[in-house]
Order: sequence, then structure tokens, then C-alpha cells
Amino acid sequence: MAKISDDVKVYTLKHPSGLRAQVSNLGGIVMSLLAPDRHGHFGNVVLGYDRIEHYAENPCYLGAICGRYANRIANGTFTLEGRRFRLATHNHGHHLHGGNRGFDRIVWLVQKRLSDTKISFTYRSADGEEGYPGQLTTMVSYTLTDDCGLQIDYEARTTATTIVNLTSHCYFNLAADLIACPQILDHELKIYADKFTPVDATMIPTGDIQEVRGTPLDFREFKPIGRNIDDNYPQLTMGSGYDHNYVIQGEYGVFRLAAEVIDPHSGRKMQMWTTEPGLQFYSGNFLDDASFGKHSGFCLEAQRFPDSPNKPQFPSTVLMPDQVYRQSTLYRFSI
Repeated sequence: MAKISDDVKVYTLKHPSGLRAQVSNLGGIVMSLLAPDRHGHFGNVVLGYDRIEHYAENPCYLGAICGRYANRIANGTFTLEGRRFRLATHNHGHHLHGGNRGFDRIVWLVQKRLSDTKISFTYRSADGEEGYPGQLTTMVSYTLTDDCGLQIDYEARTTATTIVNLTSHCYFNLAADLIACPQILDHELKIYADKFTPVDATMIPTGDIQEVRGTPLDFREFKPIGRNIDDNYPQLTMGSGYDHNYVIQGEYGVFRLAAEVIDPHSGRKMQMWTTEPGLQFYSGNFLDDASFGKHSGFCLEAQRFPDSPNKPQFPSTVLMPDQVYRQSTLYRFSI
């Protein structure tokens, strides 16, 4: 097991309602999140390890903040203000989740805690780090809300024009019992999106925006995640399941409902609210280690679209020195 820095700490957030979370300044990781079931019993609804030492290697980005650019950039290259930038490539020849040492692997600084329900982390990424231009100063805040939710707020500023796309890579299993419910295929999902961005064989968006109607990617009404996951449909077979960006309904930048999930076993329901234009739904297709198996958790990652720097028709991820990057995402629980 790789050694963990002495600067790495674990912090507990707790709300009077009983909602609790453990978070670490290593990668901004959410290690656990306890929410009630229909009987009032609290269980951990995110996949995570019991000890922070196990996150020294975290190839599946369990619970981590991903950046500077979450998701994929084709061939690890993009052009900005006439300059060509080259990033690390480690996923089918593409750049994924910020590079070899993305935000998921760094030790964030802890801001002064204001209450038991909120903590903020900051990180100053040097100009040229992982190939990105500009010194980027980022703050990520976790808050347990009065409406039984975990809210994640992001803010970033740069010294030079750059690209930014941040997200949380929490894997959820609302059953909170991997022995009784080792997969999330019975979870019922609804995504507030009429369209998605289809991908090629290496999971890079083609640049098209396609209707979900008439495809297995249609979650406009509640349906089990596993109902169509094994359909002989190219968009599913290429990635061994769902790993797609959905175009969320409503106005980009406005806090709105993006998705809802129900676990019929526990009665837990989770709503996802976000200001972002996209939602990456990932069905845990490549989770496979001693602790977690395939489809044992799902991700709902609020984001700008994958490969946006190379797709001018997609919402821009460019951040200039006179601008502030902001986004908010809320995971709200009920029964």
C-alpha cells in the first residue's frame, strides 16, 4: 500500500437531522455519507473505504473531486488563444479527469471550519501543472443542508486564460448494503434530459447532440438502471453500460432538478440538483476490486460537456482572468 502524506486528514460533518459525512482533504474525497431509509435507519449511501490509507491508489476516483478538467479531452490536446496545449494521455490515448496527478490525487488545504455542517478546501494549481495554462486557485465546499442534502459548491479563478471543468465522482448505492444489494441495477432512475451526446468507440463525443427518445438511454421516466443495460445498442456495448453525458433541461447556470433515483429495497430517494448544463451518468461498468464489483455503484456527475475545448458547439469551458468559475450541485435525500 502506498504511503499517505501526514498532511492528509479526515473530517466528519454532522447535521442535527442525523445526516453525516466523512470527507478528506486528499482529493476532496467523500468517504461516507449516512442517510436514513424508510425505517429511519442510517446507512452509508456512497462507495468508500474504511481507512484513508486505501485511497493512496484510487483508480476509479471513488468520491473524489476531478479536475482541472473532469471527463475526457480527445488526444489530450486543445487550442486556446492560438496556442496548442498538450496534456497527459492515459485513457485510450485521451486525457481523463485532469491527468496523471489531477485534483483527485492532491492534498487540499483546509479552510477554517465555520460549523459542524460545512467545510471548505482550497488548492492552488501552478501555471503549467499537468499541461494546463494559468495558475488556477480553486475552492470546494461541502455542506450538509437543512433539507437532508449534501451540497457541493465550486469556485475557481485563473491568472491566464485556461479551461476548467470540475465535478464530484461519488459512487452511490442507495441500498447502503452491498451484501444484500451488491449491484444498483434495480435502482430506478429518472434524468431530466431529452438529449445526450453520443460517443465514439473510445468514449469521445462525436460532436452530435441526439434525442434519447427511442433509445435505451431514455430515462425521461423512472425505470430500473438494469432494464436496458445489456441491450445490443452500440452506445452501450462500447462502454459495457452507461457512461454518457446528458443535456439537462432548463437554463444553464440556474439551479434545477437534473435527476432522481429510488432504491426499492430501502425506500431511499435521491434528487440531484445542479447549475451545470450536463450530467454524466456512469453505471460503474469497470468497478472490479476486492471491495466493489461491477455495477455496485452509479455516478451522477454534474459537468460541462466532455471534450468541449475541441467542440465549439458545446458549452464553453474557457475561464479568463477577469471571470470566476462557479457551480453548485446538491444531492438531496428523502424516503
